[in-house]
Amino acid sequence: MQNNNTGERALSETEGRLLLQLARRTIAAEWGIEGQPPPDFETQLQAPIFTTPRGTFVTLKKSGDLRGCIGSLTTHQSLVDNVRTNARNAAFRDPRFSPMTREELDHVQIEVSVLSKPQKLDYTSGKELCDRLQPHVDGLVIRKGHASATFLPQVWKQLARPEDFLAHLCLKAGLTADAWRQTDLEVETYRVQYFDE
Repeated sequence: MQNNNTGERALSETEGRLLLQLARRTIAAEWGIEGQPPPDFETQLQAPIFTTPRGTFVTLKKSGDLRGCIGSLTTHQSLVDNVRTNARNAAFRDPRFSPMTREELDHVQIEVSVLSKPQKLDYTSGKELCDRLQPHVDGLVIRKGHASATFLPQVWKQLARPEDFLAHLCLKAGLTADAWRQTDLEVETYRVQYFDE
């Protein structure tokens, strides 16, 4: 679990577990698998922390490999509704994957990331941009014209060097790998608190 330090209240481990249960129950409900919710499940999800709008990502993994990941950096939805939306989208609407099957449900691990509000990062050179990034802490959004992409902080595990992180993010946005060396990218950072099964 990674905490943010942006002044937004961090979720407790118990609250994070509730979001994981919510994501799994939301996906299972698509096949009519309701099951008995834990005691006071719906009541607990009405707490103020869950009714406040927050950006989220829901990531699905199968045998350690990505199976789906959809999210929203910002939203007008409550935290609960945003997790529901992104859980359904990660399971059934990620264009990189076929829709998840009922048989996969028991073999998929779920991760829910709760985002802080993205903050603009000013920089005057590619070197300064690298120097200002905090590996394993910052999530990053880049934009140039109609091109945009984001990496959650968890991606630092695969791309530990800022130069590599930025190059792959530029490629994800459809830009050249060295586009980050220019000063015309709009850059924002955010923090994540994530929970996984």
